[in-house]
Amino acid sequence: MNALWYYAIGFAVIWIVTLVFRSKLVNHGVEVNFPTIIWKTKRLRGFLNRLANISPKFWKWFMNVGIIVSIIAMVLMAYLIISSLSTITQAPSVSLVIPGVEIPGSPIFIPFVYGIIGLATLIIIHEFFHGILAIVEKINIKSIGLLLFAVLPGAFVEPDEEKMEKATAISRMRMYSAGSIGNISLFIVAFLICTAISSYAIPETFDETGIQIEKVVSGAPADNILISGMIIKSINGQNVSDSNSYFAVVSRLKPGEMVNIVTDKGYYNFTTGKNPNNPSLGFMGIQTVKHYEVSPSVSNIFGNQLPWIWFNLLEMFTWIAFLNLAVGLFNLLPMKPLDGGHLLEELLSFKLPENIVKPIVTAVSWIMIFIIVISLLAGLGSGLF
Repeated sequence: MNALWYYAIGFAVIWIVTLVFRSKLVNHGVEVNFPTIIWKTKRLRGFLNRLANISPKFWKWFMNVGIIVSIIAMVLMAYLIISSLSTITQAPSVSLVIPGVEIPGSPIFIPFVYGIIGLATLIIIHEFFHGILAIVEKINIKSIGLLLFAVLPGAFVEPDEEKMEKATAISRMRMYSAGSIGNISLFIVAFLICTAISSYAIPETFDETGIQIEKVVSGAPADNILISGMIIKSINGQNVSDSNSYFAVVSRLKPGEMVNIVTDKGYYNFTTGKNPNNPSLGFMGIQTVKHYEVSPSVSNIFGNQLPWIWFNLLEMFTWIAFLNLAVGLFNLLPMKPLDGGHLLEELLSFKLPENIVKPIVTAVSWIMIFIIVISLLAGLGSGLF
């Protein structure tokens, strides 16, 4: 079943249950103001208090560094977004991604399960870091909760607004930077785990025995000829036993060249096209991965099924790392209501009066929003047409 149906059914069930039991759910902190459902709780405040009180000094110094990292990231992201205008029709800088759904024009497809896990980790870490820094800065947390805006899920930490206004500018900057720094920190942890799995666990557990076709691009020269799962043995008479030998052969292909491929399923041939990224190179339209078999020494102990969990863990932590980094950096764009917009406002307030700061932040926010919308439309348009 298409992943969109899972989303449609899931959101429909949530809305129906919420509306039917609305009067009872109010007693459990659920508020329904169409098109928004909000669930608030105070139960997690104790947990955040314990985390914050482990070492308040550590959190403050950690986020002092975090402010610097956030400012650098904010400037870099703004530069990248603005400079992308020159190539926005060929390579949009922003793409819409939904786990399990292929978005037209988006170069990224996120598997449903791993995408949901990745989104859950980034939301939890983001809001928990906001909550921890609020407590460290002596800003009361009214509530913690989840929200659903129509079909867009999210989470929040609700600080005391009066305490926020009375806090110092540095305290507020630590607060605004905390969420994205939490995401970037989780990216680093997940990246290190991926590195350990790919560099140590997999090589020690498996033997590389060839190149496997993971996906055939729709409409490409190899479409309807090769299929995913095939193991490539040779290309144009050249043996392909590992990734190095495969890329050595593929890099020499030219547009319009006849390709003869031997796989574990048989012999195939077709004519290459032009590579979309480099017209001088040949293009088959296949995505490949290394083909592995469990090492005999490992299979004798753990069998041939259990060791494959390493690849599941590698893919899961890869998407956790990617989503936390991507969303963490995106959140630092200098535009409200993102944290980067609030951070920019605090920075400008050090030297400029409020009546000048507000218009500047508003103008920058609308510029960022305009570029993002154009980029999304350009990517969607190229995918559809």
